[in-house]
Amino acid sequence: MNRMTEEEKVLMWEEPLENYFSKEEYPFQKETYELIGICMEVHRVLGRGFAEVVYKDAIEFELQQRKINYEREKNLSIHYKEIILQRSFNADFLVYEKIILEAKAKSGVVEDDIGQIVNYLSATKLKIGLLVNFGEDSLKFKRIIR
Repeated sequence: MNRMTEEEKVLMWEEPLENYFSKEEYPFQKETYELIGICMEVHRVLGRGFAEVVYKDAIEFELQQRKINYEREKNLSIHYKEIILQRSFNADFLVYEKIILEAKAKSGVVEDDIGQIVNYLSATKLKIGLLVNFGEDSLKFKRIIR
């Protein structure tokens, strides 16, 4: 099994991660698969073309129906040395208190979107982020592992 660099881990789209990582390297596999399934269901029902907030509302409904622990628009503080900086981030969802879920609704996802989740993971010291894009004919998603 080849070891991947951090950059290769971040740039992977829709790869079966179990081919690359052990459970220690890719934690919360069951939970991330469940979240991807929720997003696939939302995309199956709504299709493409809605604003991001519509998809977020649908994701929230699905999380509630499944009684999954989450926070929407979670404020993430940035710690710098011994202080908390004035600026902060708002993640779309923090799920299971350990996975950041960011929803987009546009054609293509760009490096800025990936960088946003990398920043959120750095700020929170969490290990897994999911970037999902509802703006295509089929759902696109990316797991980001820190």
